[in-house]
Amino acid sequence: MPLEFYSESHGPIAFGFFNIETDMLLLDRYFFFCTDFCKVLSEMAGTPEAGKTGISCEGYHIADPADIGDLMGSISGNHFTGFIGAVYWKFPFPKKQEDFKQNPEGYRTRAEVETMVEEYGRPFQTKCIADEYFDEIFIGPYRFTRNTFQELVKYIWRGGYPRWKDEKRPFYVLDMKKTISRSASPLFAGLFFPT
Repeated sequence: MPLEFYSESHGPIAFGFFNIETDMLLLDRYFFFCTDFCKVLSEMAGTPEAGKTGISCEGYHIADPADIGDLMGSISGNHFTGFIGAVYWKFPFPKKQEDFKQNPEGYRTRAEVETMVEEYGRPFQTKCIADEYFDEIFIGPYRFTRNTFQELVKYIWRGGYPRWKDEKRPFYVLDMKKTISRSASPLFAGLFFPT
């Protein structure tokens, strides 16, 4: 489930996984795969100079909220609209509450989810830029403080809400943590990965 995070540029916005069977993340009206975003985070941590000039991140933009769809209606199984509805039609919400866990193998559904998102959104390429002087990070048009940015990283580490299934994190999340843990970049200073 996406959670609300505060952006300095747009106020409160939603960020996170929206279906347990895909590793796609939403950031307000932008959608990108967690595998790609973790690579960007690793590059920012491993090569701090690259973060200052910007690291490209590819994804999709869905301008019309109706084309994004109704998350709560899709979860309840009675209102499958837009992109999110298409995803839930293919990968419905589990019948048992205990099965509501983020699948660490969700990256395997990428081709199917890409086909769906291309019906509703347009591909975009944005940059993630670190402004160490102002202690801020830009993800496309969204500006976050370092503290909020670190909360986004921790959200991915945990597997969002409801957390990773069996607490098993995918390889790309483990690789990201390893790179961040060795980083000298001030963006990641003080970042603690909870268990």
